[in-house]
Amino acid sequence: MPTFSAKPSDVQRAWHVIDADGLVLGRMCTQVATLLRGKHKPTFTPSLDTGDHVIIINASKVVLTSGKAEDKIVARHSGYPGGIRVESYAQLLARKPEDAIRRTVHGMLPKGRLGRAMIKKLQVYAGAEHPHVAQGPKVVDMSNAKAR
Repeated sequence: MPTFSAKPSDVQRAWHVIDADGLVLGRMCTQVATLLRGKHKPTFTPSLDTGDHVIIINASKVVLTSGKAEDKIVARHSGYPGGIRVESYAQLLARKPEDAIRRTVHGMLPKGRLGRAMIKKLQVYAGAEHPHVAQGPKVVDMSNAKAR
């Protein structure tokens, strides 16, 4: 039996919507990365973007467990001497919750042009409204990612 390898014409993309209200950030993002990558499909091919589109709503209501919000830091550097900017995840979630989720998911995707193509299929919104109703997204059950 030859190994199946999907072609770009074989890819069928679906739309999924996830309500992040009360979900743990890391647990939710691992499942989002799986959907974006396409590992939940039988036609998964590692070198091809076979994943689906994902919409995350209520990003401002995501939680981190056991004090990680204050302990974990987000660092970025301007490229100049002394240009490092450091903030905690609690500060980032308060300032831009969309960026906190997008940054976490991006770290779980492949590096290079394939990962950059996959992250473009992720839409994150801080509130409960999203403009993608016409695509008919299916609601994903994330009960295993709830905070205990």
